[in-house]
Amino acid sequence: YYLCRSPQVTKVILIESSSRFGGWLRSTRRPDSAVFEQGPRGIRPAGAVGQNTLNMVDDLGLGREVLPVLYSHVASKNRFLYVNGRLNRMPSGLRGLLRTTPPFSRPLLYSLASEILVKKSKEEDESVHSFVSRRLGQELADLAVDSLCRGVFAGDCRKLSVRSCFPPLFKAEQQMGSLILGMLLGSGSAATVTPGPLAKKAKKESWAQWSLRGGLETLPESIAEYLQRSGKAELQKNAPVKNISHSELGWKIQLEDGVVSADHIISALPAKALACVLPPSCQSLTQMLQDVHAVTVAVVNLEYDGSILPVQGFGHLLPSSEDKGLLGVVYDSVPFPEHNQPNRETTRLTVMMGGAWFQEVFGDPESVTSERLLKQACEAVCRQLGVKAAPIWSHVSLQRDCIPQYYLGHSQRVESMRSFIRSRNLPLSLVGSSFDGVSVNDVIFSGRAAVEELFGV
Repeated sequence: YYLCRSPQVTKVILIESSSRFGGWLRSTRRPDSAVFEQGPRGIRPAGAVGQNTLNMVDDLGLGREVLPVLYSHVASKNRFLYVNGRLNRMPSGLRGLLRTTPPFSRPLLYSLASEILVKKSKEEDESVHSFVSRRLGQELADLAVDSLCRGVFAGDCRKLSVRSCFPPLFKAEQQMGSLILGMLLGSGSAATVTPGPLAKKAKKESWAQWSLRGGLETLPESIAEYLQRSGKAELQKNAPVKNISHSELGWKIQLEDGVVSADHIISALPAKALACVLPPSCQSLTQMLQDVHAVTVAVVNLEYDGSILPVQGFGHLLPSSEDKGLLGVVYDSVPFPEHNQPNRETTRLTVMMGGAWFQEVFGDPESVTSERLLKQACEAVCRQLGVKAAPIWSHVSLQRDCIPQYYLGHSQRVESMRSFIRSRNLPLSLVGSSFDGVSVNDVIFSGRAAVEELFGV
């Protein structure tokens, strides 16, 4: 998309190993108009990366398809933790900070007030759990942050890097000596994007997140159509790359049924997939890429007859101390009722399972059955939400190695990869979720940044 918009580019070849474009953005659209997401289900409009995505949505002519969820919506205000066998609403607003609310043993304001006095770390990196324990106390780290990392990264906060997973928190401590001061006063320069009409509308109306009427897969489908219309792009599906080699003449990309020549490669492959196709001359880069691990998540979409939720909100997460295998449950019908069947009252839920604990709880992803995953998801909904009825529809998808894990030292590792590429003058750019952020916004922005680095803004 960004290459095709550049006047300096005459031809782009997009090589996709699977039979469809869009990666983890995948929407099941039933004939009765119900929509279920197997990947991300809502995108945040905040910050430069959020505005950038909305600018793209605008440009693709999808503005009228957007389904916004405002900050005033019940799905934005109510988020729950399932701790000690019960649902607990997360505190919000000043009143929430002043009160002691389960599962916490004291008002959150205590933790925030004392945070300003904590000395900053001299370490180059630190786990998310260690960072939050040190600055805000162990209880917040064990319950809220453990759950958050499971919800966002399907990962273990004791292994994930705060510097790479939550850069604003790391920068706030390094530059201002305090998270609170950093958030209040800002901590250094962030990327800036000029907001277009849709991004301005999102800010004016206070959107917390958004989706699209036909599901988020509409976005990559629209990008593919845009590329075909541009006349610059050649799109190849079902074309897994076997290996790539480099000479003074450029790259040779070996496919199953031929060779593609290119003067520059922008790789959005997962790190380990790229490691498998690089030439022997890139051995040290290959080793660094192999160190970027990813986790497998089971996504179980469920549909129930009628209105069955005991609470209204976005959903609930679980800390690893409560149930390692179950990451959380999203109450899809609350933020996006437009994706329900139009002629019948139903409730759509998505149960997320596994992540960093998949192997430990479910065993080898290759041998786990859909029946077992569905059974565990339904039992969790029954136990945690009190839903005794069986679902009227279900869909189980196993997303293998879908979320990269930014372990300690990730940012230094990525810098070493790019340093290797620069030192060898390799015409290669690394984009995608393995490197600079796992969200849809981050991945789109990494593509834009790579093109700007090549051709200037």
